[in-house]
Amino acid sequence: MDGKNIVLGVSGSIAAYKSADLVSQLVKLGHEVHVVMTRDAQEFITPLTLQVLSKQPVTSSLYDEKESWHPGHIDLADNADLLVVAPATANVVAKFANGLADDALGAIHLAALCPLLMAPAMNGKMWQHPATQENVEKLKARGAGFIGPEEGMLACGYEGVGRLWPVEGIVEKIQEILR
Repeated sequence: MDGKNIVLGVSGSIAAYKSADLVSQLVKLGHEVHVVMTRDAQEFITPLTLQVLSKQPVTSSLYDEKESWHPGHIDLADNADLLVVAPATANVVAKFANGLADDALGAIHLAALCPLLMAPAMNGKMWQHPATQENVEKLKARGAGFIGPEEGMLACGYEGVGRLWPVEGIVEKIQEILR
């Protein structure tokens, strides 16, 4: 498989640190990875880490327009073979389900015509809340794919469903979608 252009959204979950491993594995497979971080994600991992691993600038704002006159978030959306959000918080799932574009990740989601893969990571009660489940179903009805969440010990101290799917499994799913 030739390397593909993957836009990786990273949102504000403790599992954001796992995005470094995800980026590293995808780059090793020959993919071009463009990371888009929410403001909250930057509380858990720095853009510099993901920039070094991806060998690409990290987008963290709609106003990161340094390349040219053409809006960078639209370029990312236009050139993406796949949009992956890992970890996907309840907030990002809700924003995507309701078409909100108040940050770079939301705007890219609305502008991208490529497949979407969401890897949720959140407190189990948040995952099981009817609003979250309704948002997941709304996105699935539009063709979005989901992987996880996994069951186990959560960062909040609870045992239950809500853990980010193992990175190796996310990579396998990405490869399957891109074939």
